[in-house]
Amino acid sequence: MKILLINHFPLEGSGSGTYTRNIAQYLVKRGHQVCVVFPETDIQGPLADIKLHPVYFTQDQESRTGLAPKEILVNALPFNFPCFTTHPRSLRTFGDLDDTELKQYLDAFKTALIEECESFKPDLIHGQHIWCLSWLAAGLGIPSVITAHGTDLMGYDKWPQFRKYAEEAVEKCSRILAISRDNMQAALERFPQAEGKITLLSNGYNEDVFYREMVNKEGTLEQNGVPYKGEKLVLFAGKLTAFKGVDTLLRAVKLYEEQQPGKIITMIAGSGQEEKMLKELQQTLQLKSLYFLGHKNQAELRKLYNMADVFAMPSRKEPFGLVALEAMACGLPVVASNEGGLPEFVNEKVGALVPADDPSVLCTAILNELDRSEADPKRKDLISEYARSDYTQSQFIIKLEKIYEELLTEHSK
Repeated sequence: MKILLINHFPLEGSGSGTYTRNIAQYLVKRGHQVCVVFPETDIQGPLADIKLHPVYFTQDQESRTGLAPKEILVNALPFNFPCFTTHPRSLRTFGDLDDTELKQYLDAFKTALIEECESFKPDLIHGQHIWCLSWLAAGLGIPSVITAHGTDLMGYDKWPQFRKYAEEAVEKCSRILAISRDNMQAALERFPQAEGKITLLSNGYNEDVFYREMVNKEGTLEQNGVPYKGEKLVLFAGKLTAFKGVDTLLRAVKLYEEQQPGKIITMIAGSGQEEKMLKELQQTLQLKSLYFLGHKNQAELRKLYNMADVFAMPSRKEPFGLVALEAMACGLPVVASNEGGLPEFVNEKVGALVPADDPSVLCTAILNELDRSEADPKRKDLISEYARSDYTQSQFIIKLEKIYEELLTEHSK
């Protein structure tokens, strides 16, 4: 098959970006041809055997890191790519686009999609998010699949001016994929017309990237500016945005630093619009052993997962929670809020579920998980095996491939 993938975000730095990159790589492994259309702020190097078609944007000064010289990006749109919440390279949201910018955005992607329909000639288009790019794809006369990632549904609630694109995308597409049961219910509440064309397909993690390994803990922490003297390590990784609930974690940190002073280090890996507020909260709470590490790529995250003792995911809402699964693949027990898709794979064998917005219960659960792991040296291996048994990308891609095949068979009749 020849599959054209589309995303509203670059291939790293967001859950849907990682999802798209993983799909592309694993489809190629199985002998398919893949092209990806996506936004970028930097010149892209090759991605093995995958055709890349970036649509370039101008990164704003607030998130400007590692850019190619401006003169190389002469065809870039004169603004940064928009997001539902935040991205390590963009704080602009879809709600920030004015009418002119939205037209430029849609025209640029429409041109890219038409070019690839003519040159790549895909059998099928798989768009990410029930949103405006999937709307463009669904109108091209080619069988199309859309994955609902959850943040698109948040955007639907927040920005009524974009609802027409989402609603028409649902009507015109061939199939919708939901990444969790909670995500499916949320999509059907907003798009009852999707009944009959929506399918549950839970995420898989990339087992080529996330696995158990030995890490030089002292050296890695030193590189990240974290002094280490044998303390236990609690880790959060993800966007620093309101629905992730990192402020709740900081309030839990205050409690366990008081209960066990000098015994626990907390690390926050990620960036986003709440970073300034969270650092101010750190000062207000007088947290002594909390460190903001900034955005980390996947290889860096694997090291952090492998040397940490507990992964905390205190989300107020989480459509799936892929980073929690990646952490578990590296053997890390997860303390997660009992919200969204997290309860579908986090259980007492591999961690704990707690109510959202309750620092006290979160604190107790983190301390309990630290004790459990210390009492059972084999626990990390058991958690890693749990992730490998049902949630690898290799298993996911076979299920996705079957959906593609069924869809093409239906359209050939």
